[in-house]
Amino acid sequence: MSGRTLIAGIGNVFLGDDGFGVETLRALSSYELPQGVEAVDFGVRGVHLAYQLLDGYDTVVLVDATARGGAPGTLYLIEVGGGDPRVAPGGAALDGHDMSPDTVLALLDTLCAGTGTAAPRRMLVLGCEPACVEEGIGLSGPVADAVPEAVRMLLDLLRQREDPYGADADDPNRRELRRTP
Repeated sequence: MSGRTLIAGIGNVFLGDDGFGVETLRALSSYELPQGVEAVDFGVRGVHLAYQLLDGYDTVVLVDATARGGAPGTLYLIEVGGGDPRVAPGGAALDGHDMSPDTVLALLDTLCAGTGTAAPRRMLVLGCEPACVEEGIGLSGPVADAVPEAVRMLLDLLRQREDPYGADADDPNRRELRRTP
């Protein structure tokens, strides 16, 4: 990843595991992020997210519950437009809430065409297989257990952004992301 990066938490905390993106962004907020990286909890404000994406990001990572048929708590890193037909705009794989990521991406295409703005160059979805997205507050055990690993995956992506050539971990010039107290 390079350039400006947006990490967007998506989901409805009143629908159980659909709050995965929100909880992951909450956990990520205890880390110092590199310059040029924004982490924003959009919750169910999908239209707001679509307009935010017009703000000139090179890379966007959407963090959300993502039903793909795996075991609850399974994490997926999906490159949007990377050949997975279940992620294409108009598909139904990403989630069941009103303004799902695929709907946001379809709206983004419309907004970009109407304004002449370029869409982000790279879009990723960090998804987690939900166990339950029925009414209720709180994540199921497997999804709650996946949140720290999701944060680690996001931090790894940001390290790649900062160090695209994979500098040795013992290199004193390598910048580390730090957890703030």
